[in-house]
Amino acid sequence: MKPLLALALASVSIHAADWPRFLGPTGAAIVAESKAPLKWSDSENIVWKAEMPGPGSSSPIVFGGKVFITCWTGYGDKEGANDISQLTRHLICLNRADGKIVWDAKVPSAAAEDPWQGFITEHGYATHTPVTDGERVYVFFGKSGALAFDMTGKQLWQTSCGTSSGRTRWGSGASPILVGDLLIVNASDEAQAIIGIDKQTGKIVWKAEGEFGMAYGTPNVFQRDGVTDLVIAVPQELWGMNPETGKLRWYATHGLSGNVSPSVIPGGDTAYVFGGYPATRSAAIQLGGKGDITASAILWSSNTSSYVPTPILKDNHLYVVNDQGFATCIDAKTGADVYRERVIENSGGGGGRRGGGKPFYASPVLIGDMLVCVSRKNGAYILAAKPKYELIGHNVLSLDSSQFNGTPAVSGDQLLLRSDKAVYCIGVK
Repeated sequence: MKPLLALALASVSIHAADWPRFLGPTGAAIVAESKAPLKWSDSENIVWKAEMPGPGSSSPIVFGGKVFITCWTGYGDKEGANDISQLTRHLICLNRADGKIVWDAKVPSAAAEDPWQGFITEHGYATHTPVTDGERVYVFFGKSGALAFDMTGKQLWQTSCGTSSGRTRWGSGASPILVGDLLIVNASDEAQAIIGIDKQTGKIVWKAEGEFGMAYGTPNVFQRDGVTDLVIAVPQELWGMNPETGKLRWYATHGLSGNVSPSVIPGGDTAYVFGGYPATRSAAIQLGGKGDITASAILWSSNTSSYVPTPILKDNHLYVVNDQGFATCIDAKTGADVYRERVIENSGGGGGRRGGGKPFYASPVLIGDMLVCVSRKNGAYILAAKPKYELIGHNVLSLDSSQFNGTPAVSGDQLLLRSDKAVYCIGVK
C-alpha cells in the first residue's frame, strides 16, 4: 500500500470545481471562494433541473464534468410499491453542464432489508453519499454492500459489509471515504464494524468490530505530527484509529449517549463532536496520544448541540441550525453559547416518530462568509457566519414539495441541491 497522503486525496488532483465526497474535499463543508448565487427560486438562478427516477437522502458529489448521486426505486418510493424484493438502488451520473443523465447503474437488493416503516421512512434506502478518486466511483448501499464503478458506469466489484440490523431497524446513513488505497466504510448497523476495503480489488483488508451500532456519522481523517488518524465518534467515545490497519490508537470518553449522527468536525489538533439522544450534547477533544486520553483531552463539553446536521467551524466559532430549528453559535475555544436564535418552527420533517418532524437533516455549507442551511420542507436559509445572528435570505423551490435531506455540493460558482424528486444546479445562467 502506498503511504497515506493528507486527507486521502492521493493519486488524483482535486480542483476547485470538485466536490468528491460527503462534506467536500476535506470533510469540513467549507468553500473559501465561490460566486454561486445565494438567492434562487423556481424561476431564478436555476441552471438546470434533473428529475430523479426515485427518492434519496444522499448528497451529490462532483468530479470534472460529472455529477454523481444515488437514489432508490421499486419499494417504498411510491404508493403501491410494497414488494421489498423489488428494491433497487441507483448510482446516477449526470452531465455537469446540463444535468442530463449520462448513465444509471442499477443495483438490485442483495440481502433482506429493513421494512419500509417507522423511522426508515424519514431517509429511505439511499442515504450514503458516494465518493470518487477521479478514476472510480464508490458507493455503500447498506446490506447490499460496498461497490466500485468505473467512470462509464461499469460495476467493478461488490463486497458485503454485513447484513445485520440494529435493534431500532433504522437502517444506516454514514458515507464511505477514501484514505490512500482504502475505502473506509462505517458499517455500524450492518456489522457493528468499521471496515477498510482495498479500493482496487474490493477485498476487505481490515475490520474493526465493537458494540457501537448507533454510530451514524461519516469518519474523517486528521493529521498531526506526521501521523494520520482515522477518527469517528461512537456512543460515549471518540476513536482515533490507524487507517492502514484499523487498530485503535487512542480513545476519549465524551459522554454523548444514544445515536451519534453528525460527523466529527476537524479543527487542527482538536475534534468537535456533536449528537446524542435523548439529550444532544457537544464536546471538544484534543487529538493524539495512546490509549485512554480522556483526562487530558476533553477541553469542554456543552448541552448545545445538533441531532443530525454536522456544524461548520469558522474563525473559532461553530455554527449549525439544529434539529429544533435553532441557529446556534458556540465559541470553539470555550464551548460557551454565543447565540441561539429560532430560524424555523419544529414542524418541517415527518410524522411524529423519533426523528420525524425535525426540520433539518442536511448539514450547512460555508461559502465565503455565508452559511447555506437547507431545511427538509421549508427551503434554504442563508445566514451570516459571524458571532452575531443575521438571517440574510430564505430561498424556496415552491414547485418541489418533497423532502430535501441531502447536503449541498459546491462546484465552482454553482451550488447543487438534491430533493427526493430532483437535483438542482443553482447558478447564474
